[in-house]
Amino acid sequence: MTSQSLSIKKLFRYFIIAVTGKETEFTTGSIRKAIFMLSIPMILEMLMESIFALVDIAYVSKVSVNAVATIGLTESVITLIYAVAIGLSMAATAIVARRVGEKDLQGAREAAMQAILLGILVAILIGILGFIFHKEILMLMGAEPDLIAEGAGYTKWLLGGNITIMLLFLINAIFRGAGDASIAMWTLILSNGLNIILDPFFIFGWGPFPELGVMGAAVATNIGRGTAVVFQLLVLFFGWGKIKLFFVDIVINAKVMVNLIRVSLGGIGQFLIGTSSWVFLMRIMSEFGSEVLAGYTIAIRVIMFTLMPSWGMSNAAATLVGQNLGAGQPDRAELSVWKTGKYNAIFMGMVSLVYLIFAKQIIGWFNATPSVVQSGGLCLQIIAIGYIFYAYGMVVTQAFNGSGDTQTPTKINLVAFWLFQVPMAYLLALYFDFGAIGVFIAITASEVLLTTISIIWFKKGRWKTVVV
Repeated sequence: MTSQSLSIKKLFRYFIIAVTGKETEFTTGSIRKAIFMLSIPMILEMLMESIFALVDIAYVSKVSVNAVATIGLTESVITLIYAVAIGLSMAATAIVARRVGEKDLQGAREAAMQAILLGILVAILIGILGFIFHKEILMLMGAEPDLIAEGAGYTKWLLGGNITIMLLFLINAIFRGAGDASIAMWTLILSNGLNIILDPFFIFGWGPFPELGVMGAAVATNIGRGTAVVFQLLVLFFGWGKIKLFFVDIVINAKVMVNLIRVSLGGIGQFLIGTSSWVFLMRIMSEFGSEVLAGYTIAIRVIMFTLMPSWGMSNAAATLVGQNLGAGQPDRAELSVWKTGKYNAIFMGMVSLVYLIFAKQIIGWFNATPSVVQSGGLCLQIIAIGYIFYAYGMVVTQAFNGSGDTQTPTKINLVAFWLFQVPMAYLLALYFDFGAIGVFIAITASEVLLTTISIIWFKKGRWKTVVV
């Protein structure tokens, strides 16, 4: 038997171990193996999320251009909810990973429960506001009256059901922090598998289901994510994960919750800065009409198809940093980051070539309208230019977050997005009449700047001494 066939067999064996979650020790042994064991389920998890995003937009594209534009505007607002969910998730991952590295499973369990309780409270508040003021939200985003008339139901049900988004993010973050990445993967496979199956039934009215149009996409999403959250809770309370909760744990622990809030504030601020700048970019894009906006929305969905797996590798770095710092091995934590960044850059570099060559053909699969293809194709090509920078930027940012240092990425995001990206997009797109291309250039330039600053700051090593 050749050495090549032996290597393939070894990789396949590692793959099976990774997706079944049989490997849970990541503070000793080969760093390359640890990255592989954590990255595979996280990549598959994020890949499933991005596949759903593409399928969802493909279905909705058959409804109307306004329907696609509705999703773009709504998701630019939903990203604010993602900011809170991801901010809390970063804190949960960092604290749970640190406690697991310290072999303190009781502390990890307490942090997990407080994160869930906090997420529920925030989601209920957001859900009430979104359900009542959904039309006003679309109006503020610059939607035209006919778009509001057609798409308001989508916005209402997606914002109103945001608790499924919040808990899905939070509980998966707990699993990842504990090293149970395979459970998080199977959760998203369940969620997005149901979404993909249910989408056409609710959108087009297949069988006994009502034809809801774009609103049907939101209904299917809530059912899919809600089912996955039930699965997560069953695993946490009755399952096989490293973190197991008990009903007696369902109480507010002020000390643990305050620590969680303290760590999460930086993460929430970090993503609020990033995502709120995205809202302003969508507002600028709306100036160029629904067809240009639709092309941009499709391109962003396609981009997420590759960024999600890349985020999977970045999340692996966050878990490795947290657990190794908890185990008192900061040098191993740092080496894990650089190795993960290299693998991520190789992957993103290959993808960028595909997008640069086949951008318009890819957009054309979703919508054949010439102006939509032109706008989306340019967006895909310009943003793909910076993919290798994004690869390292994502890994280093998640390394900060995994250490519990959520403040540093917040400051970097403030500079890269609010002080650089938004003004540059406005000036290029509207003042200098570059149009939508100006927004695309600003996105790429700001991500390159963010990566450069992040790497310089990471090398200073202050993240190694953060206490959580």
